[in-house]
Amino acid sequence: MTRRRRSLVINGLLVVVLLGAGVAGYLVFFGSSGSAQPTAARTAAAANRDVSEVVTASGTVQSSFSAAASFGASGTVIEVNVKVGDVVTKGQQLAKLDPTQAQLQVDIAQGNLNAALDKGTGTTALLTAYRQAQLALQQAKDTLASTVLTAPGDGTITSVTGAVGQKVGSSNNSSSTTSTTTTTTTASGFVVVTDLKNLVLHANVSESDVSLLKADQAATVTVNAMQAQPVQAKVTQVDLTPTTANNVVQYGVTLTLTEPPAGLRPGQSASVEITVAGATGVLAVPAAAVQTVNGASSVAVLENGAETRKTVEVGVRGDQYVEIKSGLSAGEEVVLPQVTTSTNQNRTGQQQGGQFPGTGGGNRSGGGFTGTGR
Repeated sequence: MTRRRRSLVINGLLVVVLLGAGVAGYLVFFGSSGSAQPTAARTAAAANRDVSEVVTASGTVQSSFSAAASFGASGTVIEVNVKVGDVVTKGQQLAKLDPTQAQLQVDIAQGNLNAALDKGTGTTALLTAYRQAQLALQQAKDTLASTVLTAPGDGTITSVTGAVGQKVGSSNNSSSTTSTTTTTTTASGFVVVTDLKNLVLHANVSESDVSLLKADQAATVTVNAMQAQPVQAKVTQVDLTPTTANNVVQYGVTLTLTEPPAGLRPGQSASVEITVAGATGVLAVPAAAVQTVNGASSVAVLENGAETRKTVEVGVRGDQYVEIKSGLSAGEEVVLPQVTTSTNQNRTGQQQGGQFPGTGGGNRSGGGFTGTGR
């Protein structure tokens, strides 16, 4: 055989080998078809564990008591006795108006009453005049008392809007209290007193979860600004009427914080997990393994390499695990949902990315149960 002929034969063999390698590589990377390729069955053993069902919500830290105190009389401010940050007790003087005019009205009313007494109360007209003088004196005394602004409750001064020399008008109520256990309205007045010790969390839960809530249920609150310090709490109130925003119906729930950490302030946002049901040391399987149709629950069990479906009675349903009351024994392997990958989707993504297969040109999606699945 001539040297030229041997060269042609060798080149032909190389072409065949390269073509075969190319076809094999294509099948390896792209698959022989675009259908989904199932992975091997994943299972998890039924075992005893603690199971909790929780309702999650977001909310805001609030004070259980906030009151806006305003003068009940008109006049000029001559004293402001507190500043923001001062701790006060109920009845403590906060500010004062010039009492000159109010005291004059008291003196006049007292003189009128004395004159009425001198005239006697022997007739209906005299008795009426006497009673009117009594009423006028009491009103004058109330106005004089209203020139002194006092704290409506124990707490910390969080706002002072007035100053010495300011002229103020009378208010129908000397103070108005805002209980933030049911509202997020911010109190406003000449002085605002807020209880910063007894803090609560006001959260909103969906209409589908509100029926699961009741007083004294335990909860864990995580303040966004203090995520390393979870706070224990309990449900103290569930609103009977909802709020609706953007066609979303929610119900307010108030939780008392057991031991608020130092530095916690009203207005901080937080998330909460409320435990609505729980079971300790019960047989349980991953929630993903349980199928419920028309109220009947079942699981697929792997026995000798074959799947068998068993009807089970479930108890507490947690996000990760479900309690099994009957129909299953500890150690039995329940089958978790299959996770499939589509070679067609991978090929499309890779071709669009213009990269060699396997180098990450496409978006790969995966999944699975994050627990005891094997």
